[in-house]
Amino acid sequence: MGANISQLERDIGADQFPPNEHYFGLVNFGNTCYSNSVLQALYFCRPFREKVLEYKAKNKRTKETLLSCLADLFYSIATQKKKVGSIAPKKFIARLRKEKEEFDNYMQQDAHEFLNFLINHINEIILAERNQAKGGAAAANKNGNSMGMGGSLNGDSSQQPQEPTWVHEIFQGILTSETRCLNCETVSSKDENFFDLQVDVDQNTSITHCLRCFSNTETLCSDNKFKCDNCCSYQEAQKRMRVKKLPMILALHLKRFKYMEQYNRHIKVSHRVVFPLELRLFNTSDDAVNPDRLYDLMAVVIHCGSGPNRGHYISIVKSHGFWLLFDDDMVDKIEASTIEDFYGLTSDIQKSSETGYILFYQSRDAT
Repeated sequence: MGANISQLERDIGADQFPPNEHYFGLVNFGNTCYSNSVLQALYFCRPFREKVLEYKAKNKRTKETLLSCLADLFYSIATQKKKVGSIAPKKFIARLRKEKEEFDNYMQQDAHEFLNFLINHINEIILAERNQAKGGAAAANKNGNSMGMGGSLNGDSSQQPQEPTWVHEIFQGILTSETRCLNCETVSSKDENFFDLQVDVDQNTSITHCLRCFSNTETLCSDNKFKCDNCCSYQEAQKRMRVKKLPMILALHLKRFKYMEQYNRHIKVSHRVVFPLELRLFNTSDDAVNPDRLYDLMAVVIHCGSGPNRGHYISIVKSHGFWLLFDDDMVDKIEASTIEDFYGLTSDIQKSSETGYILFYQSRDAT
């Protein structure tokens, strides 16, 4: 190796460096670590990266959207001449700030809110472009209701269910809420889609425990009774949430910022929560589509610091069998054992902490 080889290339080793892979940090524009950390996680989420690059290849002349800027950024990383380095996602951040004014400032933002916005917004762009291609634009203009990219896509979707997009295919799962009337024993269930699961955290637990609590049975009684269609009256009932369709990429959001009335603000919950490298969901419904899906941890967005409005985001990703840490424009190879450093704190006396915040698990059967 030549003298100008980076430390990262040395750590990985010339013979171990994956062909056609690039490890590029992202420059921080003052407060954009929340975006950088999520973008790195998504870039190393292989099914997502491939779809974004495919979108870039198919849409040569598209008007600028957040998705076209993301596609340009991913393409720029994937086609770099050097194997490692850093890149400034200038166009993407400028578009993000135009698209959503909450992000148009230099305050610390929430990485989960950004992920949520990005995934939903990309989905809307794909649907809007698809409708336009089908002549939907003409119909919308006729009604004097030309829809911008940020517009609602609910229009006639109740009459005509939308064909799923590739965002749905990658991230969407289905939750079913099962309610059993304690008077007549009738069970009614209601399905809802999700792009990520948000789970509460307890001290010294694991993701498995968090998911178990997520699906715990709760009793609906007194003022909170359930209106049973069979009994035609309000009855005591038991309710629980279970997973009916497991997504290809399971995104788990650990609810680490809690509003505390006595402080009149959100505080960070740095509890230690163990997240395994392999995960199987067991809180599935009896009619689950794919209950035996086995997941591998492939990325973690980590919050560093003592509170929601101060601190920093970094991410760790698995690529070709090894782990990398992305801290804005810095990229380092880390040992798998280092992941334990991001579980959280066993005691709340220590104030500052680096804790897993969003976990990305990829289904082993994902291509």
